[in-house]
Amino acid sequence: MNPPVRLGVNIDHVATIRNARGGLHPDPVRAARQAAEAGADGITAHLREDRRHIGDRDIERLAREIDLPLNFEMAATDEMLAIALAHKPHACCIVPEKREERTTEGGLDVAGGHQHIAPFVDRLNAAGIRVSLFIEPDPVQIAVAEAIGASVVEFHTGAYCDAYIAGNQARTAELLKRIELACALAHERGLEVHAGHGLTYDTVKPVAAISQVKELNIGHFLIGEAIFRGLREAVTTMRGLIADARNEAAA
Repeated sequence: MNPPVRLGVNIDHVATIRNARGGLHPDPVRAARQAAEAGADGITAHLREDRRHIGDRDIERLAREIDLPLNFEMAATDEMLAIALAHKPHACCIVPEKREERTTEGGLDVAGGHQHIAPFVDRLNAAGIRVSLFIEPDPVQIAVAEAIGASVVEFHTGAYCDAYIAGNQARTAELLKRIELACALAHERGLEVHAGHGLTYDTVKPVAAISQVKELNIGHFLIGEAIFRGLREAVTTMRGLIADARNEAAA
């Protein structure tokens, strides 16, 4: 029987709404509490260099006030490393970051940037923080992630989701197969497998059904759905779809 898949809820875009007007409302920490009540297994937050959504105070509060594991998404910079070492989250996921992008546009090029990234992995590992690398489902990236000491890889599912939205069934199937093969390879290499980016109610089940996947991190879609149905119901529905996918795969 396939073990259940953990759901990490990314609360970045609660802060995006807050920051559009300033002030304190809506509160990302309150959103994290509601996600926990709805069955989330962890909370994800990305502290960007430009602080466009989550801020330093949010990270401080999440680390102190939320009982669920905190997955701190960060660029490989000295500033972010210092913040991670100060707060000691359960996990740090190193992600690519460009000032001009609206959201993360793809996976981290671990192969091309291993000399820069490896020292960050070493420092986080030494502090007892689980290190994840957000990468494309690519064999070379997987091999280098293992070689520099990461314990987790999170596969970027954005291209797969975009193909689905575009109605390109052949491309959707091709990209899903790529993810499936990458998950199997990462698992064989002893890496824990996570996935995320762009997942919705319509695209989550095929990814959740992959036996090696241990965790999905989903944010923007859930916060958008929360406008219409409330965050608790949005998370509960996603949690149910993930469970259904796992059960159907095991049947």
